[in-house]
Amino acid sequence: MKLSIIIPVYNEAKTFMPLMERVLAVKIPKLEKEIIIVESNSNDGTKELVRKFENRKNFKVIYQKKPRGKGNALKKAFSFVTGDIVLIQDADLEYKPEEYSELLKPILNGDTNFVLGSRHLGKHDWKIRKFITNKMYARILNFGGVFYTWLFNLLYGVKLTDPATMFKVFKRECIDGINFKSNYFELDWEIVAKLVRRGVIPKEVPVSYVSRTVAEGKKIRFFRDGTLVLFAIIYFRFFK
Repeated sequence: MKLSIIIPVYNEAKTFMPLMERVLAVKIPKLEKEIIIVESNSNDGTKELVRKFENRKNFKVIYQKKPRGKGNALKKAFSFVTGDIVLIQDADLEYKPEEYSELLKPILNGDTNFVLGSRHLGKHDWKIRKFITNKMYARILNFGGVFYTWLFNLLYGVKLTDPATMFKVFKRECIDGINFKSNYFELDWEIVAKLVRRGVIPKEVPVSYVSRTVAEGKKIRFFRDGTLVLFAIIYFRFFK
């Protein structure tokens, strides 16, 4: 079997190479790796780092002429996937590649076709944004996450703890024929919405999480992305 790891990249010069070292170091027995990088015309030197992987075996590097959003980059990558299983990995080091094995285990064992890495099922506490320098911003984002999760569960009849997680792992067949429309972070919700509507209910696995601040490169914009997420949750419950 083959695992396709999709890595959307935009202005991540500080974290991209450390992330790639960790991704390459992950060993998953009996599972070939294909790595698909989508570079969205960074202006901080990231593009030059990405070019180092252009001709490497089992790599596909896709360049966009301009940044169109994480969701747009993922949609582009989906058309290049040849693996049996798809895993989404951001380049910002908020999530640990070392946890791939735990994320893949339910799929490889035949328990499910779709896994979410939940930041809220950790052993110690609710792992989400705890900004030291901007606590109010963190509280607003956290409240939004709680509200949107509650609304999603209500509308879709599920009991998920973290639909917005970056760590989404699924069999490629799960998204066959689906026309994804979102271009920004709301695609995280659209993926879950459309798979749930297909009857593909995700299994959640606890994962680690260390959030960045906006100053450190966090790209979520509360008003833009908050509005798009709210629209996506409601719209994709009733429309394709």
